[in-house]
Amino acid sequence: MATSDTNASAGAGLDGQRSLESFGYKQELNRSVATVDLVVYGLVFMVPIAPWAIFGTVYNSASGMVPLVYLVGLVAMIFTALAYSQMAKSFPLAGSVFSYVGRGIHPAAGFFAGWAILLDYLLVPTLLYVFAAESMIGLFPGTPRWLWAVIFVLVNTVINLAGVGSLKLANRVFLVIELVFVAIFVVIAVRAINGQSLPDVGWSISPVWDPSVVSAPLLATALSIAVLSFLGFDGISTLAEESTGKRNPAGRAMLIALFVVATLFVVQTWLASLLAGGRESFSDDETGNAFFTLVQAAANTGWMNAFFVVNVLAVGFANAMAAQAATSRLLFSMSRDRQLPGFLSRISSRQVPMAALLTVSALSLVLVLFFVGQIGLISSLVNFGALFGFCLLHLSVLWYYLVRQKSKNYLLHLVVPTLGFLIIAYVLINADALAKIGGAVWLAIGAVIFGINVFRGRGVPELATEQEIDTIGEGSVGGVTEPR
Repeated sequence: MATSDTNASAGAGLDGQRSLESFGYKQELNRSVATVDLVVYGLVFMVPIAPWAIFGTVYNSASGMVPLVYLVGLVAMIFTALAYSQMAKSFPLAGSVFSYVGRGIHPAAGFFAGWAILLDYLLVPTLLYVFAAESMIGLFPGTPRWLWAVIFVLVNTVINLAGVGSLKLANRVFLVIELVFVAIFVVIAVRAINGQSLPDVGWSISPVWDPSVVSAPLLATALSIAVLSFLGFDGISTLAEESTGKRNPAGRAMLIALFVVATLFVVQTWLASLLAGGRESFSDDETGNAFFTLVQAAANTGWMNAFFVVNVLAVGFANAMAAQAATSRLLFSMSRDRQLPGFLSRISSRQVPMAALLTVSALSLVLVLFFVGQIGLISSLVNFGALFGFCLLHLSVLWYYLVRQKSKNYLLHLVVPTLGFLIIAYVLINADALAKIGGAVWLAIGAVIFGINVFRGRGVPELATEQEIDTIGEGSVGGVTEPR
């Protein structure tokens, strides 16, 4: 095969992390993603300008202390990022929590972790396409929503099918555009605050911390909002099999991307909160476009429109493209381990999971038409899938390192996953009722599929782990050992 020499050299260079072959898999995906590319990918997935679209909603919920929400979110998600980092170090595989929980606890648990977060990954592109299509209607009144959804899906699919090199280039271009507009906003905001052209606008740290307003219920509300604002950094783990880094590149990239995007969130929302001039809240009519209205007041209508267009493009193209890539890798990994139909693990000549990518695109087109106008419902279901998967991830760290590996590193392998589990479990328990009902239905469907797999002799495979790989020998196929 033409790529054998490349794969061999890539595997030889991974002396700081375990090679894919050590798990019984062949290197099929193109291992050409540097650690910096993983960071860029994570930033694009989380969207550095994400606060723009939800600023008014968060401002009202947090009594104006939007930066505090993101600081709380950073602290909360550090525990989950560290848990991901620990499991990515031991299992640098494309399956994310499916691989981590399956090898850390039990393959059956891994299936349900993968199935749960699949709800997140399958619906995230749909959510983004629905949001972007709705926004394009605002820019081009009278045009059909389905047309914009099709355009977004087709462009993202073509770029992903072209190979990971095209994905890396697109990520860098979109990230540069977003960062340029972050810088422009900082300049606009600083000039407006210093110029005293807006009433009641001046420098203050009250948006970050106001003792007269801060309370336990407010922090609890902030926690729920904040945790969900950082969903996406975990997608970095799905590119682990394409990374060229040596020492836990996916784990390092997740932590770096999380801190960078949190800094950008805090700076932007602090300045935007100052531009709000201490107002108590935004009205229902203002909430959706609150950030863009503030830009208009601080600069002009032209800049407001430019920011709005960049926001739509970032969501519809960059963010959705990253989500599509992550979802296809998860489908590929679960199919490779015989937990989903085998065709989903087919690889194209460009070394990308072609069948999985096309499946994600087709599902997105169908779901966009089904979920038009139901952004709230999609968001709730996405959140349930991610949070349930995170809970199992934390349990896998506890079980794998403390019980199976007898680790004495109690900080990383006991304290961190325990606190992370409690935080995520709290948010999950307090999630929207419809989200929990929808999530329960999704898990029930997963249980049926799992039962069918077991009946057909494809359930609960023995997955190759560090202790077992030396004894597997010729009996392993694609990381799934034959029954002994």
